[in-house]
Amino acid sequence: MPLPPLSILDLAPVPLGATPGDALRRSLDLARHAERWGYRRFWVAEHHNMTGIASAATSVVIGYLAGGTETIRVGAGGIMLPNHSPLVIAEQFGTLESLYPGRIDLGLGRAPGTDQRTWRALRRDPGAAEAFPQDVLELQALLDDVQPDQAIRAVPGAGTHVPLWILGSSLFGAQLAAHLGLPYAFASHFAPEALMPALQVYRERFRPSAQLERPYAMAGVNAFVAETDAEAQRLFTTPQQSFTNLIRGTRGKLQPPIDDIESYWSPMEKAQASRMLACSFVGAPATVRQGLEAFAAETGVDELIVAAAIYDHDARLRSYELLAELVGDTAEVQAAG
Repeated sequence: MPLPPLSILDLAPVPLGATPGDALRRSLDLARHAERWGYRRFWVAEHHNMTGIASAATSVVIGYLAGGTETIRVGAGGIMLPNHSPLVIAEQFGTLESLYPGRIDLGLGRAPGTDQRTWRALRRDPGAAEAFPQDVLELQALLDDVQPDQAIRAVPGAGTHVPLWILGSSLFGAQLAAHLGLPYAFASHFAPEALMPALQVYRERFRPSAQLERPYAMAGVNAFVAETDAEAQRLFTTPQQSFTNLIRGTRGKLQPPIDDIESYWSPMEKAQASRMLACSFVGAPATVRQGLEAFAAETGVDELIVAAAIYDHDARLRSYELLAELVGDTAEVQAAG
């Protein structure tokens, strides 16, 4: 079977020796290449107080990326809605949609995207996540057509109908997306354990809406593609180090690849990091294609969104270029058959 459409999830990673400005400029360069290579969308995500991620001001980054590209859809994967007023997000994304019509996506998550201390610094109520379903409905109404008796309007925002997505790594998001009739993106690139149950719940409980007639599911994966399996495996030691550091509570900038990952982590750290990175496809093009085809057949997802925390920018570009070629190759094989 051909691979489903591919998109990119980019956190504007900051490698050792680089600045956030460097990271953001490299993300724009990647987005421009992705547009030429045929990727469907390019998403960035909200994280705070993380020295290795430069996409904290997510709507600002989206504007920068959309302004530097022409056709690719650009959006949030996602905005952590409990951190914000729905009205402010409606205004921000209404502004983006007004500037770049038909190109903006708004994925919504209910996690804080940071630690508890930083969340308090954001001045949000610790119980804000409990209101996530109501906040989604409020945001949806603010982006919808203005009602006759509507006292509060998002300007820009009202009537823009920016498409909403629900993001998640558990059954909660799947249930909410199904109930509201919204597309669903599962964070299997770092939390894969509930992927299959979540997809089943989403599809079984989906109710059509004005935005979406039938279920549409996207899954996050990690893909590291190089000319050889060995070269790709070496590139993959960068996220393996990052997830090990996450377990240790020592987050930092993106580290260069190393020759021997086994000397870096303990057996317990290896097991835990490997579970989190289970939806990772690493190798030469033929190796990655085989793995992605099996994953797509097992999950039946409509789209794959790919993360690749590669230290070297040129290697990251090459990985995504080789990956894009796989979609063309599988489509040509299908047509020939």
